[in-house]
Amino acid sequence: MTLEAAIRLTEVLLALAFIQQGAEHLRRFRDERALFLARTALCLLLILGAGSPWPLVGMALLSLVTLRRFQGPYNGGSDRMGLLALWCLTISHCLPAGKGREIAFGYLGMQLMLSYVISGWVKIRNPDWRSGRALRQVFAFSAYPVSERLRSWAERPAVMLAMSWAVMLFEIAFPLTLVSQPSLVVGLTVAAAFHLANAFLFGLNRFFWTWLAVYPAILWLQGRLF
Repeated sequence: MTLEAAIRLTEVLLALAFIQQGAEHLRRFRDERALFLARTALCLLLILGAGSPWPLVGMALLSLVTLRRFQGPYNGGSDRMGLLALWCLTISHCLPAGKGREIAFGYLGMQLMLSYVISGWVKIRNPDWRSGRALRQVFAFSAYPVSERLRSWAERPAVMLAMSWAVMLFEIAFPLTLVSQPSLVVGLTVAAAFHLANAFLFGLNRFFWTWLAVYPAILWLQGRLF
C-alpha cells in the first residue's frame, strides 16, 4: 500500500466514523447540532476529495472548539484516537512530500500499535484482570450489557478467566504481528472482531469504527519498515 493510498483510505474511513458519531448529537442542544453539522459537512467534502487539505484543516480547528465545549475528549479513548488520526492526517497533508510526511502518518500507525500493547500491559499488571474478576464485574455490574442473558456470563468464572487472558495475551503480543503483512492482516482481523464484539455486547460502537479507520496507517507502516 502506497503512502498516498493509505492516507486517502484513512481519510475516508475517519470521515465515516465522524459522521456516525455526529449523528448522535443531531437531537441535542443547538450549539452541539451546529458544531457537528459543520463537521459532517466537512467530512462529506473530505470523502469527495474536494478542497484538500482544507476540510481536514477545518475539522482540526473544529476539534479545538469541541474540546473546549466538552472540556476534553468526552467519550474517552475513541475520541482521543479520532483526534490523533485527524491531526496526524492534517499535519501529513500540510507537510511537503518526503520524510516529514511519512513520520507524521507513521506516528499514527505506531500509536495504534501502542494502544494495544499499553492496554494489555495495564491489564496484566492488575490482579483483578489476571484472576478474571475484572471482566466478571464488567458483565455483572456495568451499565453496558444490554440483556440479563449477558449478565449471566459473570456466573461462569472459568469462561471469564479464559477471556481475560485471551485479551491480555493478544494485546501484549500484538507487535509480533508486524513481522509480515499476512500476520499483520490476521492480527488486525482478530482486533477488529474484538472491537465488533464489544460493539454488539456493550454498545461500544465508536471504538470499532475509529480503530478501523486507523488500520491503513499501520498496514503502510509495516510495509515501510519491513
